[in-house]
Amino acid sequence: MTTIGIIGAGEVGSHIARAAIANGYDVVIANSRGPETLNDLVAELGPSARAATAADAARAGDFVVIAVPLKPVNDMPVNELAGKVVIDTNNYMIWRDGNFPVIDRGEKTVHELRQEHLPTSKVVKAFTHIQAPRILSFARPAGAPDRIGLSASSNYPEAVEIVTRLYDQFGFDTVNNSPLCESWRTAPGQPAWKNSDYQTRDELIANLARAKRITPQ
Repeated sequence: MTTIGIIGAGEVGSHIARAAIANGYDVVIANSRGPETLNDLVAELGPSARAATAADAARAGDFVVIAVPLKPVNDMPVNELAGKVVIDTNNYMIWRDGNFPVIDRGEKTVHELRQEHLPTSKVVKAFTHIQAPRILSFARPAGAPDRIGLSASSNYPEAVEIVTRLYDQFGFDTVNNSPLCESWRTAPGQPAWKNSDYQTRDELIANLARAKRITPQ
């Protein structure tokens, strides 16, 4: 039995938790308001889930999902995440996060910044171009002609391996879009983002190749 720590209990975090538990994982989930605010979600998820602080979820997880936006000043538990694979599900949304000039200029991706915030962790971008409810509803068995492809980007091959296994268990194929500096290819507005509902693995590969840098206005 593997335990997944999840930091962020919103739509993305909660749906990953549901898919993880359905596939035999234990889940320790946290939000910014405290474990006591997650009683209803944990009751729904059942005995394989428990609520915790972000630090405790990071400490408990064999690997950890971060399902919250990046902030200019790091608010993640760096020490508790040290040495662990960290799955970053965040997208750069200016309307929500404000501007990060280094991203706007194309010098860094949001996931590279997450890696800089967590220098002793192995960050991998995943689950960023699928709507959260579809993590459950779009799952298909291996070999199904309509199985969707999802990307993973990391500077660490072992982190991509963990996501590849998780995607397969959840019912998706993997396209390795490494390293992290290439993760912009699935950002909002890119072909892979716009066609995320129906992309097979081959279609995702083609859409990644069609990506073009977008400079915010």
